[in-house]
Amino acid sequence: LKYSAVIKMYPFRITIMYNDVKQIVLNDRDFLNLEHYRTKESQEKERGESIDILPEESTFNAYKDNFKDSKDDHLFLGPESVALDFTFVNYTHVYGIPEHADSFSLKDTTGTEPYRLYNVDIFEYKTQSKLPMYGSIPLMIAAKPDTSAAIFWVNSADTYIDIKKNDAGENIGGLELVWSEDSIDSVKTHWMSENGIMDVILMVKPTPSAISKAYGEITGFSTLPNLFSLGYHQCRWNYNDEGDVLDVHQNFDNYEIPYDTIWLDIEYTDEKRYFTWNKELFPTPDDMMAKMDETKRQLVMIVDPHIKDDYFMADLIKDNDIAINDPLIEGAFRGHCWPGKSIWIDTMNPAAQKIWDSQFKNGSSLLGYSTNGHIWNDMNEPSVFDGPETSISKDTKHYGHYEHRSVHNIYGLSFHEATYNSLIKRNDYKRPFILTRSFYAGSQRTAAMWTGDNMAKWEYLKESIPMVLTMNAVGFPFAGADVGGFFGNPPKDLLVRWYQAGIWYPFFRGHAHIDSRRREPWIAGGVYTDYMRDAIRLRYRLLPLLYTEFWKSSVSGQPILKSMLWEIPQDKLGFEIDNQFYLGGLRETYYDFFDVATKFQSCQTINVKATLGMMPVFLKGGSVVPTKDRYRRSAQLMKYDPYTLYVVIGSDGSASGELYVDDGETFGYKSGDWLEVELTASESDRVIRASVVHNENKTFTRGLETKKVTVNKVIVVGSSVSGGLASVSVSQNGKTWTADVAESRPDHAFTIRNPDVLITSNWEINF
Repeated sequence: LKYSAVIKMYPFRITIMYNDVKQIVLNDRDFLNLEHYRTKESQEKERGESIDILPEESTFNAYKDNFKDSKDDHLFLGPESVALDFTFVNYTHVYGIPEHADSFSLKDTTGTEPYRLYNVDIFEYKTQSKLPMYGSIPLMIAAKPDTSAAIFWVNSADTYIDIKKNDAGENIGGLELVWSEDSIDSVKTHWMSENGIMDVILMVKPTPSAISKAYGEITGFSTLPNLFSLGYHQCRWNYNDEGDVLDVHQNFDNYEIPYDTIWLDIEYTDEKRYFTWNKELFPTPDDMMAKMDETKRQLVMIVDPHIKDDYFMADLIKDNDIAINDPLIEGAFRGHCWPGKSIWIDTMNPAAQKIWDSQFKNGSSLLGYSTNGHIWNDMNEPSVFDGPETSISKDTKHYGHYEHRSVHNIYGLSFHEATYNSLIKRNDYKRPFILTRSFYAGSQRTAAMWTGDNMAKWEYLKESIPMVLTMNAVGFPFAGADVGGFFGNPPKDLLVRWYQAGIWYPFFRGHAHIDSRRREPWIAGGVYTDYMRDAIRLRYRLLPLLYTEFWKSSVSGQPILKSMLWEIPQDKLGFEIDNQFYLGGLRETYYDFFDVATKFQSCQTINVKATLGMMPVFLKGGSVVPTKDRYRRSAQLMKYDPYTLYVVIGSDGSASGELYVDDGETFGYKSGDWLEVELTASESDRVIRASVVHNENKTFTRGLETKKVTVNKVIVVGSSVSGGLASVSVSQNGKTWTADVAESRPDHAFTIRNPDVLITSNWEINF
């Protein structure tokens, strides 16, 4: 057997073995802790008279906190904490446990604060910090060249995690350690939650990618999103009125910059009352959305869980008893947020779904009968401006008499899932799009996320990469950061660089604070606008590759943006690298995407001269990369455009890739209406092949044939074929013809023009 477990009762230990090698040891430092139940009455007795209080236990703050941030918190059930330690044996690096603005490889916490998982509205968060942020996924992954292991700590309460890294090469007092378990590389972790039960899943697999798949099989794989949601999103707090929205909409076309979505923050509402419109500023939202829909553009509106306590929505929540309740009085908890005095909907109450549904149905005041309206769920940690740590009191009550302290980190998930369920009922054939700020394990099934209120500074651009890589590593790949920074005004060069980085985020949105200057891509002007346009257009060229990667993730749990570790787990030199990444699979030879004559070998560090207009992007040897090169105004308008293939011959003389296509907006793919094509090339046979492995020939896939969607260009890189190649032979469906060759050069790259092969059936190009 590959797996075995050794259980020792005293002292209590569980050791997980894989291939007869020790991987994880549970409780090897005896930190197992489970608070036993005790009553307040027993605390009030003398310690010696109470059997509920053990000699080593303290009664300090057992039933009421006196700390500044939680001084009004009533601990009705007394101490409830749980804790346990785990050691990753012969590992040196661990990853995961978002959300933190920190490095990809987690740091040793010896002598510092531990990492904390507590969903909170954090203002102007610091970089390189272990402080909690908006979301929590209690998954930690360890990796070494031949094995990976993981801990999934299934607990939604306030949680702290300490990390102690033991370097086998370290000396103590100048003396080498004697060979023992303590002198083996290890990462010792200590998990502590305020309450809950001991519910832990341990995983050991050959690679980090195998951990990703196993975790996804537990919590669900990332949903396959709308194609439009992979395009560019334009947001700020706030676009002023309908005229402003339509002016921005038109300017993208004027400057020939593709985009897919404009976003509205809280100011579109009638005095922060969600599900209403400010009719002075937005008198005809249906007409505005219809105008945008002419070019397949979308509108996203914000809806938060705090409800102003003075209008119909608050009455619905109170009358149906679906609010988060005050612990000391009958009725809804009240606090302050954007609208002022507010109540919070309890989306953990099953009865809340029906009320939520009523506000999104066709004909409702918010979305009307539009088909291009979508939702942004913000502030769902939940954020309470006058609450402890800018959140809701932990002793508030949810459905089923659960205290908020027990379910805090999962509340945001319940809120965006309620929105998803409502949108499905509104339109059962179209995939909803929802962005959430707060999240938990499983949020990937129904939403995208972003890293919250970053700042317009270089260090936040740098930090965004490890943060997005971490989200991809823990099974929530549809992640991004506010391009340009939310707070402040980025200088023009920073804004350009952020767009050039942002096109690689799976979720790509520009956003800005209400006090920030306008910064749509054309505002900077001159070459700055040119560079941003070039970057955004490259994103749209790469949508076929990106959408294919989203499909792979939706069926296998694989990251979309991949760290060096996830792609090359055998190479320890890549374990701490978090300023470069892969989109697509790994190969070993690299070519400059913009100048394929420039070639690099792997296993080397190079300095790339990257002037402001340059993006360091490299094609990987052994890859076939599908792109679309025609400029269109939005992603859906590209649906039937022809493809360009980059065929990059690897050192073994081969190349491979995949193309996934569906209609990009409905659930037709669930009934088989999708196309998958395997793309391969062989230098020895001098052939490029496409093999259709799935095509149900339903409505959309028949449409691909009707529209004659083709490959109209193939760029072959790394071939040993020398210059002078004049034409190639193309065959498909029993017919053979020739295609022209252009740019056949001594650098072993050439372009096949107009092969005109349909993507819906097998074909060959012989060169």
